[in-house]
Order: sequence, then C-alpha cells, then structure tokens
Amino acid sequence: MTTLLDTLTKGAQYLEKKGVDSPRLTMELLVAHVMKMQRMQLYLEFDRPLEEEELESLRGLLKQRGERVPLQHLIGSVEFYGREFKSDARALIPRPETEELVEYVLKLDLPESPRILDLCCGTGVIGLTLQAELGDEAQVTLSDVSEEALSLARENADALGLSVEFVHSDLFQSLSGEYDLIVSNPPYVSTEVELEPELSHDPALALFSGADGLDLIRHLVPQSFERLSSGGVLALEVGYDQGGALQHLMEQAGFTDVRVESDMSQIERFPIGKK
Repeated sequence: MTTLLDTLTKGAQYLEKKGVDSPRLTMELLVAHVMKMQRMQLYLEFDRPLEEEELESLRGLLKQRGERVPLQHLIGSVEFYGREFKSDARALIPRPETEELVEYVLKLDLPESPRILDLCCGTGVIGLTLQAELGDEAQVTLSDVSEEALSLARENADALGLSVEFVHSDLFQSLSGEYDLIVSNPPYVSTEVELEPELSHDPALALFSGADGLDLIRHLVPQSFERLSSGGVLALEVGYDQGGALQHLMEQAGFTDVRVESDMSQIERFPIGKK
C-alpha cells in the first residue's frame, strides 16, 4: 500500500535529484492537483492510500516536471493577486513580480473612469486584475500581437466573469483613441541570454527582444507617449538591469516625473512616468 506521505516523500526526492526548485512544495501541489484537494488538506490525510489511477497520473506529471515542464503548465493554472488564472504554453507564465507592478498601479491617482490599456497582455492577468479591482467604472482593453495569447486571456476573462475589450494588435497598430494608463510587461530578454530550462516552454515572442532586450521597448515607449491623454501614465515591468536605460528612454520620449520602483528583492524593475 502506497500512502500519501510515501508518495510525497519519494516524489520530492526524485524532483530534488532532477534539480527542480522547491521539490517538496512542487510535489505537494502536484498531489493536491491530482487528488482535487487543497494543499493544506494533504497534511490531514498522510496515511491515506492512493489508488493506482491516482499514482499513474502522478507518475506522468512527475516525469514531465523532472524534464522541467513548468508546474503551472502541468496543473493548468497560476494564482495571481488572489485569483486563479488559466496558464499554458500560449503565453508567458505570470511571475510574482508582476503582482508588485499591479500594486504600484493601483496606488496611482487615476481619473474616476480611467481608460486603461494592458499592452502585450499575454494571459491577461494585469488588465483583468485591474478591471476586477477597480470595478465597472474602469474601461480596460487587453491587446497582444499573439492571437494564441489573446485566446487564453479571453478564457480567463470568461472564467472570472469580467467584461473587457480585446484587440489583436502589433503595439498600437490596430488600437484607437487615448488612454489614461498604459501598463505593460513586454518582452525584454536579451537573445544572448541562456535561460533556465522552464522558460523554454514560454513563447519566444513573449520573451526575447534583441541583443539588449530593448528592441520592442524602444518603439513602445514613444508610441505610448503619443497615445496617452494629458496626465496619463505609462507603467512597465522590465529586466533586472534595465531600469536606468528605461528611465532615460522615457525622459527622452517626453515623460515627466519618471521613477523606477523596486521589487521586493530591491531590483529596480518598474519604470513609471507621466505625460
């Protein structure tokens, strides 16, 4: 008889040998997913025997995680700002740092009925979270050059019961009008960088942007300035070493009060500027 505790212990040991981060937590999340229960419930059922069907499902997931398929793709979801979002290979997996970008944006002094654009929206977590937090008075548009990413964002909007606008667009090409806030987590990874194995499962389109990672951003910043209303704000998430370059780019484009906020690791990651 294989108990839940035996399974957790052996699975965590396997993942550790494969070099997977947080092997015990990962194993707990995989087991909770297969058994359709909350992770904390596992601690109350350590002696429970697992059925062969459950073990078979776990073996398949464990093998894939050992091959560095992201956990979020295996369980099909990610938690972001207290909500569950569908996550798969169609778009970049949302990172915890992006929640911090949302925190900074929610502290901004926005108009009563702000028109908001989530540019390069991916899964849609930024725009959909802002819509959920700000309520019906906010008019939120989600845009991406990837039709696949937009299809995933639409599924997340439907699951959360949120009504937003979706536009398939290469930056501002198919977008019209002005916005009070443009927020974006655009591609910013250098093509010269060797990434962790898990990141190879994210779409290259959502990751890479030239030798210094700024190719797309060099277009995004001045175009955003042109499409913001007077007093409008651009807020971005960028790479760990790009904050200074972005401050210069934004000031060059005409933005004022430009600052680069830090994440919890004290990395200057969030350039924010006003028109």
